Amino acid sequence: MKTAEYDIRQAKSVVIKVGSSLVTDGGHGVDQKALANWAKQIAELKKQGIKVVLVSSGAIAEGMKRLGWKVRPKALNELQAAAAVGQMGLAQAYEVAFEAHQIQTAQILLTHDDLSHRTRYLNSRSTIRTLLNQHVVPIINENDTVTIDEIKLGDNDTLGALVTNLIEADLLIILTDQNGLYDSDPRHNPNAQFIAQIAASHPDLESMAGGAGSSVGTGGMYTKVLAARRAASSGAATYIANGHAENVLLRLLAGEQQGTLFTPDDNRLSARQQWLSGQLQLAGKVTIDQGAVQALIGQHSSLLPVGCVAVNGHFERGALVAVCDCSGAEVARGLINYNDREITKLLQQPSQAIEQLLGYVAEEELIHRDNMVLQR
Repeated sequence: MKTAEYDIRQAKSVVIKVGSSLVTDGGHGVDQKALANWAKQIAELKKQGIKVVLVSSGAIAEGMKRLGWKVRPKALNELQAAAAVGQMGLAQAYEVAFEAHQIQTAQILLTHDDLSHRTRYLNSRSTIRTLLNQHVVPIINENDTVTIDEIKLGDNDTLGALVTNLIEADLLIILTDQNGLYDSDPRHNPNAQFIAQIAASHPDLESMAGGAGSSVGTGGMYTKVLAARRAASSGAATYIANGHAENVLLRLLAGEQQGTLFTPDDNRLSARQQWLSGQLQLAGKVTIDQGAVQALIGQHSSLLPVGCVAVNGHFERGALVAVCDCSGAEVARGLINYNDREITKLLQQPSQAIEQLLGYVAEEELIHRDNMVLQR
């Protein structure tokens, strides 16, 4: 898919992510009027034959309102309690909003554990696709009641991108309280230039993005551009647009310029590679020499033990590990064929020596190229 040829009007499946500030009117509790507005637009998109998945933040903010808390807590147990209380109100509010258009909704709570376990990943994809085929709108949120790391890290922007990859959607729309991406932070630079369209692979994206702009949610423009880059790995474009704009969803899908469009490149990953690339937690790291780096990147070769110079972490066969060069930069990631203790014995050894060193041979390579995705 050429960047210049991308036509938003061709999208037939869309993931829409809405942030806490929009959903809860800046932290004052679920904004039923805003939800009704989005439901009305999504109902119209469905009439056009577009399948829609909604990724919604707001459970913790709604829980804070119901519990009478004015300041977002930092204690994990309090965050989990707020999420548990708020999720009830959030689901009910969406059900009411879509019921006015005779549209059924389904609540799905995910963690990154669900998306990192291959079987659960496939089950999640099957469930969401089945719901879409039944004309149901899935409402997806992170399961903050049981999640530990993601409450601290924070963001449903990443979840929106992972869901986009999961169902291989055509488009990710991130609605926020900002107009889109600028070349620098407009809150601090009055001369910041707005960017209407940019490649998701552009090397300067991270430097253009600022920090979080709201005390209610935990995301910022930085997490949104990373989400756009992640969604692009499955060939999806991303729009970051102002959720307060009138009929923003309908105008976007009609091809009208709203916000910033992040276009994907041609190098769409396979479903298995998407899954590998989308994992946030790695079990360990294998460091390789420059010759191995060139073999992986230039020839997309399998990773052999002879090119490995160090191993870090404790993991078993089948774990997902990072493959890094000697500077520490991640070159690739993949499913390892040996555990860390065995790899220690195999460092810089030819594949023919595996049986002599270990007493058996599982595979001739540490990571087969079919179980590996390049990160460059």
